[in-house]
Amino acid sequence: MPYSTPANEAERLVAVRALNILDTAPEIAYDDIGELAAQICHCPVAYVSLMDDDRLWLKAKYGLPPNFNQCPREIAFCATTVCGTEMVVAPDLLMDARFNQIPFVTGEPHFKFYCGIPLVTEAGYALGTLCVMDFVPRHLTFEQGEALRRLSRQVLAQLELRRKLIEFDQALKELDHAHVDLVAEKARTEELLINILPVSVADELKKSGKVQPKYEPSATILFADFKGFTLLAERMEPAALIGLLDQYFTAFDEIVTRHGLEKIKTIGDAYMAVAGVPTANRRHPIDACLAALEIHAVTARMKAQREKMRLPALELRVGIHTGSVISGVVGRRKFTFDIWGDAVNTAALMEANGAPGRVNVSETVAGNVKTLFELEPRGVVETKHGRRLEMFFLNRLKPEFSRDADGRMPSEKFVTECNRLLSGFLG
Repeated sequence: MPYSTPANEAERLVAVRALNILDTAPEIAYDDIGELAAQICHCPVAYVSLMDDDRLWLKAKYGLPPNFNQCPREIAFCATTVCGTEMVVAPDLLMDARFNQIPFVTGEPHFKFYCGIPLVTEAGYALGTLCVMDFVPRHLTFEQGEALRRLSRQVLAQLELRRKLIEFDQALKELDHAHVDLVAEKARTEELLINILPVSVADELKKSGKVQPKYEPSATILFADFKGFTLLAERMEPAALIGLLDQYFTAFDEIVTRHGLEKIKTIGDAYMAVAGVPTANRRHPIDACLAALEIHAVTARMKAQREKMRLPALELRVGIHTGSVISGVVGRRKFTFDIWGDAVNTAALMEANGAPGRVNVSETVAGNVKTLFELEPRGVVETKHGRRLEMFFLNRLKPEFSRDADGRMPSEKFVTECNRLLSGFLG
């Protein structure tokens, strides 16, 4: 199908490719904007796109199949939108001569409504679009249209931030080339930072010399603590005690890393990790629960091995809570990455009110994972601020989502269901 191109098409393509964003992984900032656009406009489909020379590529999508990431420019609704600077609305695509021959209208999935806003930079280049679509004709209210315009400005702000970061990164690379004699020392410094700080935090520290505290609206904190450790510590030789803790905590480190959690610290026999910090994601409650189940499995296996050899063994309590936290780095000579907030205290409360050999989770965690995991109600616990929270034992993955009898190893069906829950795509 023939399609129009902007008058500044050559320059526009240079601006798009300068972002180095085509074919990159999804990012939560764009995903959130797409989902919010769909919710505000009451539309089942929304997406953030970039227009390449011969294709429309989706940076974020809501309500579309997971494997649908691009389409030829000649059959893209947005090929029209990027030719202008104003919102393009087609209340009934079948009645609109601009779009009624597009295969997505004449065939599956039979779209009936389209609204797209071009993402136009200050230099006048339409990089792509923010769009909402429906399978029935509809009209947007004035307020919905204005909300979409505001969201499109947020997308442009994200893209501009990306452009500036690319420029800044390029400046750093040029500086590195000018100081070749410092490369070896720099490599040693970077290795040390990565060993003591999360990679993204270490990167920020290297770039600016400091780390800004960051508010995370949603993260999941995991607390683990051994029952009877104090008594055991009185009976064991110090070297043997430290060796035992190291054996457990080394295993925990491998597990939390594999599930995408960040280890925060150990205090005595207590172990603390967090999911969703410092890199935000939507599946942090699920990741924390999978890690907790595996941690308990490893602990139980080590306990059985030690008891068989008539050696002292430990039992573990785990508590998990989802809530908001503030993350940051404290100290100047010895950097420490940490998190703060009432959610941290609540996770510790879940651990303290748990039971050896069990994972105790709060109602916020249960609400996020109940589709995938078997939960056992336990009643209510009161926080120090007088708030009452429901508690649940996390027993296992539901049988239909597990590939082992104990319910700790997720199956392919689990992955599919998890992706469905997080993407909003219903089939």
